Amino acid sequence: MHKAGFVNIIGYPNVGKSTLMNAMVGQKLSIITSKAQTTRHRIMGIVNGDDFQIVYSDTPGIVKDPSYKMHQYMNHFVDTALKDADIILLMTEPDFQFSDKEIIEKFNSSGRKVIVVINKIDLSNQEEIMKQITSWQELLPKSEVIPVSALNNFNLESLFDVIIENLPEHDAFYPKDELTDKSMRFFVSEIIREKILLNYKKEIPYSVEVAVDQYKEEEKIIRISALIYVARESQKAIILGHQGQAIKRTATAARKDLEEFVGKKVFLETTVKVSKDWRDNENILKNFGYSQ
Repeated sequence: MHKAGFVNIIGYPNVGKSTLMNAMVGQKLSIITSKAQTTRHRIMGIVNGDDFQIVYSDTPGIVKDPSYKMHQYMNHFVDTALKDADIILLMTEPDFQFSDKEIIEKFNSSGRKVIVVINKIDLSNQEEIMKQITSWQELLPKSEVIPVSALNNFNLESLFDVIIENLPEHDAFYPKDELTDKSMRFFVSEIIREKILLNYKKEIPYSVEVAVDQYKEEEKIIRISALIYVARESQKAIILGHQGQAIKRTATAARKDLEEFVGKKVFLETTVKVSKDWRDNENILKNFGYSQ
């Protein structure tokens, strides 16, 4: 008997969805920072065993009031994940009030197995966790509730066991040696964007998107050319920094992570380009991988 299925991680921004998927997959596939809305795309991570295949899917955080078309596309990724899941991991954290009754109703009527994952329990106390478990069991009577700390790998084995137990019988959906459905170019752009999130403050990271213009693999080195898009000239100046020092620091940090990721020397060239209102331009968003 072989089991296989799609396990989709859904929740509001900054509850640790990316940290959980990276921990369950055993490979850093999703951006992790303390800033909200760091994941913009739906990213799959595949875990294989002799008799199972789990296809995890990290989705963008639910955007309550979409400001741009980009946010609408991000919410569409979440809606799709609700529909095509075999198992839904609804991720939350202690003291978080999940007030969206429409989404709760979608979970209850979906016919899918729902596992409520209460993350960051190391930041709370036992009494509060028990209250949370009871509350979620009332909201989603058919669900299972599992408290974890994704950052500290606490209780992830229990979560894994419940996932395996509820996977449907099915042949593998992907070759057993595949780790993800995303291309190397995608991960290059995400690693660069992560460094921008870490190195710049305020609105700058949320006004930035990265596209890989060239990815050329040679015997001993990979040559990469990346375009960093911003919405305004003032943002370009901040990204570059005085005499280009800020972008040099960002590119160096990204190059080091890329070399670790691909296991080879990397030459990285970055160019900053102004593209006004790119977050509302459907053609540009499509080129960045956002689509309905």
